[in-house]
Amino acid sequence: MAERPARRAEVHRQTRETDIALELDVDGHGVCEADTGVGFFDHMLGAFARTALVDLRLRCRGDLDVEAHHSVEDTGIALGQALREALGDRAGICRYASALLPMDDALARVALDLSGRPYLVWAVDVLPQSFGAFSTDLAEEFWRALTTHAGWTLHVDLLRARNAHHALEAVWKAVGLSLRAAAARDARIVGPLSTKGVLE
Repeated sequence: MAERPARRAEVHRQTRETDIALELDVDGHGVCEADTGVGFFDHMLGAFARTALVDLRLRCRGDLDVEAHHSVEDTGIALGQALREALGDRAGICRYASALLPMDDALARVALDLSGRPYLVWAVDVLPQSFGAFSTDLAEEFWRALTTHAGWTLHVDLLRARNAHHALEAVWKAVGLSLRAAAARDARIVGPLSTKGVLE
């Protein structure tokens, strides 16, 4: 049996606002080394990587003296680019997946299609709140940037929550579980799982 190609990517993205270096292994063990300067955001990235079982090494130096917006959004861009590169033409993968994930009082539902067509539905209603430099409105900015550059169709619904921390962590973990299942290989699938024969 032929050895499966590694699904890894490296991205270096530098602008006047951020300098990001990222290494990703889709077929990892959930190891995350995230250093963005935004503690809560690092925590969310770790939750995502652990549930997706991807290995992620990330360093971001951003203009945190302004606010965390650029660091969070640009990290979404870089991670989206890495995911798109690592998955390539998506031949042989399951493509679709969903997850229903509880975290104490919070319940998040995610549906994911690694379609090549970016589209985000964000139905997450939490009270505006800040966790250090991270404000809750940045969550949507991150996932919009990631889905745009990864080429994902992603629907996120927060079904219930009282605690904003639990709500956002449930979302990050639910996306992680969905990615793990959608990116899984199935020997019965020849080429991309598409009636068109291509995902774009």
